[in-house]
Amino acid sequence: MQRHGAMKSFMAECESLKDIRHRNLVKLLTACSSIDFQGNEFRALIYMDMWLHPHEVEEIRRPSRTLTLLERLSIAIDVASVLDYLHVHCYEAIAHCDLKPSNVLLDDDLTAHVSDFGLARILLKFDQDYFLNQLSSAGVKGTIGYAAPEYGMGGQISIHGDVYSFGILLLEMFSGKRPTNDLFGGNFTLCSYIKSALPEQVLDVADELILHNGLRIGFPIAECLKMVLEVGLRCCEESPMNRLAMSEAVKELSLIKERFFKARRGARH
Repeated sequence: MQRHGAMKSFMAECESLKDIRHRNLVKLLTACSSIDFQGNEFRALIYMDMWLHPHEVEEIRRPSRTLTLLERLSIAIDVASVLDYLHVHCYEAIAHCDLKPSNVLLDDDLTAHVSDFGLARILLKFDQDYFLNQLSSAGVKGTIGYAAPEYGMGGQISIHGDVYSFGILLLEMFSGKRPTNDLFGGNFTLCSYIKSALPEQVLDVADELILHNGLRIGFPIAECLKMVLEVGLRCCEESPMNRLAMSEAVKELSLIKERFFKARRGARH
């Protein structure tokens, strides 16, 4: 509670999570507000946790294997599904505002659960326009590399910002490169890096851990990756209004999964 903004973050998370339920949200068991052993105010949310960048994880915590193409696609669909739920199917629309890999937790079945609503905004809907609910936290900045460009210019928080963050997450999942990689700088971004490689050089920008992991001989990996990355790029359009709706992202990713993995329908591995 000594951190600047901790109380606002706590209240925003409680307010966001109190009335929402989805299989791809981290389940909130209870909340705690008390005094710790040193007499300091203590507040916590109690929840029921590095697959994309295993080389960054100390060996003792490193996953025993890497995520397959199908597993990554299934995780992406899980995340897109919960964002669609938050944006459209809640009583009040909720913008997560800080979507990134470290806020997507995987359970034993590799089902994705979106977590950390400390920066979430509850949006009130009037006449098709969204306005900020004053109960939500102030001064949202998100995370560098994942935050929508309009936020850096003082733009209003919206569900379109989450779509941008999802697009970056999708590109990272299938390229293996963070948006903050040393390779990028100035106008050369993860988005422009991927865009310049499509369609002919798609395998050059794909995560090498995917290319020979669990794919059958003759699998059209280049075509599959191209279609997935194109969804990511459409989510990362500069103009918020040109980005895909999350319902469309769910639909397109599900169709890709059905097309390339229909012989293994329902499988996640």
